[in-house]
Amino acid sequence: MVPTLARQGGIPEKSLEQILLVLKIGGIVRSKAGRGGGYQLTKPPDQITIGSVIRIIEGPLAPLPCASETAYRPCEECPDPEECGTRLLMRQVRDATAHILDRTTLADVCRMVDKKKAVLPL
Repeated sequence: MVPTLARQGGIPEKSLEQILLVLKIGGIVRSKAGRGGGYQLTKPPDQITIGSVIRIIEGPLAPLPCASETAYRPCEECPDPEECGTRLLMRQVRDATAHILDRTTLADVCRMVDKKKAVLPL
């Protein structure tokens, strides 16, 4: 299964294995060894948000650590994080990104791709 997925996605097999391992540790997929084995989602695709997948693979959604809700770190050179314009703006970026990604599921993305394929000329 991994070799086929890697080939179809144009992803090196070792890289895909690492991604799947991270997703397994994060509870998005489970694996089954042996004949007929492979990976499968732990929940239906309409219950897995893109936000949760990205957080598992990449970490917090915030573009800067000072804008993060879960991994906040103040900038060393910032005299007042509460009044910092950059931080306030990056919080808005983080909130808008989370708003989209936490409301978009794997099933939604599959529908987007299928819809796009349906309108592409052959």
